[in-house]
Amino acid sequence: MPRPPVRVSSNGSPFLDLFSKGRAGPQSSGRFSSAQIEQIRRTVRRAPEVMVKVTGGGRTVGAVAAHLAYISRQGELDLDTDRGERMAEDGQKDLLKSWHLELSAGQYRPSRGEKTGAAGIKLVHNITLSMPSPTPPGAVLAAAQEFAREKFGFRHPYALALHTHQRHPHVHVVVRAEGTDGQRLHIDKAMLREWREDFAQAMRAQGIAANATPRSVRGQTKKADRNQNFRANRRPDVKTFREKIEGIAKELSETRTITDPARPTLVKTRKAIVSGWKDVAARLEAQGEIELGADVRYFAAHLPPVLTDRERLAVEFMRHVKSHGPRETARDDKEHDRTIERTR
Repeated sequence: MPRPPVRVSSNGSPFLDLFSKGRAGPQSSGRFSSAQIEQIRRTVRRAPEVMVKVTGGGRTVGAVAAHLAYISRQGELDLDTDRGERMAEDGQKDLLKSWHLELSAGQYRPSRGEKTGAAGIKLVHNITLSMPSPTPPGAVLAAAQEFAREKFGFRHPYALALHTHQRHPHVHVVVRAEGTDGQRLHIDKAMLREWREDFAQAMRAQGIAANATPRSVRGQTKKADRNQNFRANRRPDVKTFREKIEGIAKELSETRTITDPARPTLVKTRKAIVSGWKDVAARLEAQGEIELGADVRYFAAHLPPVLTDRERLAVEFMRHVKSHGPRETARDDKEHDRTIERTR
């Protein structure tokens, strides 16, 4: 029988329980600690936010090998391992063998004749740790190494590599899902939140200002999809995307505005966030932190405008039309038509 999954707990505690997507947490008449004050200061002064993301995980040994080849840039980069070794290309196959992933897969293989329809378990978790430009790549790598040692060392074998070919330096970490004690690592949203806080702390230990707060606390809604654009692409959902744009274009032409039933909920959340920040400001001022209290009030008064996904898409559509003009927009429409035909 498979053993139950285990969560790797955080060393810290969530910041500002006053906020949870706009819902106020337990109120306290106590003073903010020095650590909380520093967190508030970083947030209102918009310190760079760390990113911790799980990007999947191989379910076959071949898929894991392919991902290791990817993060090593097909052998151009050495991999750092949980054993403190630097693994060049000629040693990466042996590294993969030492993880004994085929045994992990066999342990959870269905009994003969049993068909579950599942795609198989994850043999590894693929994790990305990132900081925005112009963070020094060496600091990101050192923080990622410390993070990996604290979270996975002596329990879950891992390998990692620093990538600098994009504007934001980032580290790819491949972690064996099954631990040395046979328990599997389960990653959920609460854990990711804790990991962001811990990685931010590791970055600060490198002398880099880094923060880890929920998007809603900073007045931001869901991040726009980088792949959503108004040119032809080969994604399977291009038809759905085009239908959304056509609906937005029609509503804009008829009413010059965009409606979205999701907006009242976002507005309510925003009001709760602003109210929470005002409470923080009042408590800071009561502690004698007058200047920081004023900064908090200014921050709350200048949060980004509330936009639903549909409203954000409308903004991007209008920006595209304005920058490209009707002729290029018409050409894009034809390209979309041909793309849709190819995907049917």
